[in-house]
Amino acid sequence: MAKPKTDDASEEAKKIVDDAKNFIEKAIGDIGKTSATKQLILGTASGWITGFLTMKIGKFAAAGIGGGVILLHIASQKGYIDINWDKINKKVDKISDKVEKEATGKSPDWIEKVGRFVDRKIDKAEDLIKKKEKKAKRWFNNFTGDDHYKATETHVFLASFVAGMAVGLICGK
Repeated sequence: MAKPKTDDASEEAKKIVDDAKNFIEKAIGDIGKTSATKQLILGTASGWITGFLTMKIGKFAAAGIGGGVILLHIASQKGYIDINWDKINKKVDKISDKVEKEATGKSPDWIEKVGRFVDRKIDKAEDLIKKKEKKAKRWFNNFTGDDHYKATETHVFLASFVAGMAVGLICGK
């Protein structure tokens, strides 16, 4: 089978778009001329179909995005990937500074920037102390022979995500 020329393909696409526009304009024009009952029925039916399709697509998108976030979080926790949070925070700071400058007309002063910097350094120090504390507890538990299961932050996150997703799916039905 021979390939159509690009000019023929673009002309066909333009014709399809024009036909669709004409159909929509005709349908909307015809609905406006009908009785109020018919307008209510058509409006309700089209609204229900739109809402139903939005819920189905929205659930699919939410599950995909949420699942991706969970997989990235698990991969980070297990050490498969390493996230450079400093780089991400710098980009977020630059973007938030631009947004603030556009919204208020002035950029943040140096005191706010220093405050953000100090907050991040304190968070880093706190995370480091928590990691060392976990290592010390693990060593002590191994030394004393105490092997009881303890939930980690990942377990809590996964449990809350599953519960939230279940509530969302129930409400979305």
